[in-house]
Amino acid sequence: MILRVEPTNKLQGRIAIPASKSHTIRAVLIAAVADGTSVLHRPLVSEDTRAVLDACRALGARTSEFDDRIEITGFGSAPARPASTLDMLNSGTSTNLTLGVLAALGVPAELTGDASLQTRPVKALTDALQQLGCAVSFHGRAGCPPLSISGRMTGGRVVLDASQSSQYVSSLLISCALAPNDTEIIVENPSELPYIDMTCAWLDEQNITYKRDGYTRFVVSGKQRYRAFEKTIPADWSSAAFPLCAAALTESNVVLEGLDMQDVQGDKAIVDYLRRMGADVTETPEGLLVRGCPLTGCTLDINATPDALPALAVMGCCAKGQTTLTNAAQARVKETDRIAVMAQELTKMDAQVTEQPDGLIIDAAPLTGAEVHGHHDHRVVMALAVAGLRATGTTFIDTAEAVAVTYPSFVESMQQLGARITIV
Repeated sequence: MILRVEPTNKLQGRIAIPASKSHTIRAVLIAAVADGTSVLHRPLVSEDTRAVLDACRALGARTSEFDDRIEITGFGSAPARPASTLDMLNSGTSTNLTLGVLAALGVPAELTGDASLQTRPVKALTDALQQLGCAVSFHGRAGCPPLSISGRMTGGRVVLDASQSSQYVSSLLISCALAPNDTEIIVENPSELPYIDMTCAWLDEQNITYKRDGYTRFVVSGKQRYRAFEKTIPADWSSAAFPLCAAALTESNVVLEGLDMQDVQGDKAIVDYLRRMGADVTETPEGLLVRGCPLTGCTLDINATPDALPALAVMGCCAKGQTTLTNAAQARVKETDRIAVMAQELTKMDAQVTEQPDGLIIDAAPLTGAEVHGHHDHRVVMALAVAGLRATGTTFIDTAEAVAVTYPSFVESMQQLGARITIV
């Protein structure tokens, strides 16, 4: 799919932001390992969440999907052995969290995914699972899916390098509660800290017993069970970044509905980032109100929120002076190397971007429409679409079908606000 984007000076109206991918995937997995039937109200229905739903069904969970909810009857302590390879599509979160569940329950399985997923490292996690008693073998690129896992984690002490992803920590936190013994997790180089807090919030809601020393040591009690629950999934701050930035960059008056500033999602920091650049973002009873106004560049440490890098890179192009995005080396091991990719594609649009090992330096420069490559990465595609709204001339973005990973209604939402974005 190709998107055609024309310059758009003004956005107006209100849109609802889709549910959080991170919350939805955690909710599905916890419901699957619980006893009884859980109800997820307004979850995200996308390719990423489809991957974890399919995996849980293969393990024996029963699901019923409705327009506004998903009901999941868990397999509890009696999972089935998958009859075929689990295809995790493009979902790194689903892959990492499912690996932990398989290890905790002793379910032998094979996992694979699309071409992008097969380049994404999981070795730090699988090394940890092997320390705890599992066996893992890789069938393609070393340290990446496709892979096979067997054996059952027993608990004990494990050292985990989390520099590339917080998902490794979340995987162990969720799964070690199901192990027969207690587990001490020593975390080296923790990153993306708010996502660890999100997982801990889920454990707290489930009354799972654990202790923590900041982000570097956790002790999770074994022989615990998850219980069925009913929960409304919060809106996704990671997805909200794109219409939020689009509104801030144009002469706009836009309301984004469904966002909760009190939620544990770290990407709500996008509001603070934009305010530091001079954006007018106000919390109202109706939602988050965004008005366009002149912006000024600044330095942003985005270690906790690397998913915001593509959108913020576009903001930097349109903000007066220089913008520096730093301390986000883990952005190189997402669906793409987002640091390299955003520098490459924005340069095609005449942006002044300098790539750094852990981020980008962007100097303000007028953008020009161009044919750019979305690299099959949902956040890259959406960021380039936002850039196209401020560019002179027409922008074409390929592999735009990738938006279905987290924001299937992105084009319709932006059109609803008046953005001149169409599917070619």
